[in-house]
Amino acid sequence: MGFEKRDNQYFYNPIRQVIMDFQMIEPGDKIALGMSGGKDSTTLLYLLDTMIKQKRLGFDNVTLVPIMLDMGYESVDPTPLQEFCRQLGYTLEIVPTQIAPILFDVRKETNPCSLCANLRRGILYDTAVKLGCRKVALGHHLDDAVETFMMNMLFHGELASFQPVTYLDRTDITLIRPLLYVEEKAIKRFVQREELPVIFNPCPVDKKTKREEVKKFVAEIEEDYPQFKKRVVQVLERPERAQFWNKKK
Repeated sequence: MGFEKRDNQYFYNPIRQVIMDFQMIEPGDKIALGMSGGKDSTTLLYLLDTMIKQKRLGFDNVTLVPIMLDMGYESVDPTPLQEFCRQLGYTLEIVPTQIAPILFDVRKETNPCSLCANLRRGILYDTAVKLGCRKVALGHHLDDAVETFMMNMLFHGELASFQPVTYLDRTDITLIRPLLYVEEKAIKRFVQREELPVIFNPCPVDKKTKREEVKKFVAEIEEDYPQFKKRVVQVLERPERAQFWNKKK
């Protein structure tokens, strides 16, 4: 796997910056990485591993534990991801579940995304705790944050997105999102360039959700307003500038 000068601009500097901005990672952390088999989590593992080994965080005593949930799809072969983890020096923890059969065969869900996410998160957190991890890193990037912001505004009338760092008191787990300053298009180019393994998602509603519609909507806006995503981030980072209507009760 190679290195190009622009990798600092597109990946290593933004990741280091977000980690510093929100104090995501500290010396001695043991961090579980939720590995879906998709481009984002695979890229996150590679980049964090590189930063730790090269001491780009200022320290190297951080442990990564990649975890993949077996959703119950017979067509999914985790072997490429297992081999990728092995090459980096890790053992991929694979957790068997029956999430897919429960959602689609038993419950026959037509809008399964929310329930699916809750089930996956619960199992991931439990597994992380059992393996001695108190932090869980997810592969959400800048585009995910902007799309979530737009979904909350369009469907719920809220100006909000997920947090860079979230502490879950019920499980004593802290969620972190180290890719939050990285754009999806940069990840796509990186995965293709480095030939990172990406496992096909067999979910029957993949690319057919409201989030996918919003993704296309954001892309259309960005064609005319290239700074759109940057402006959304500024809204999220500067709540003190918000001016709302205060109705008399």
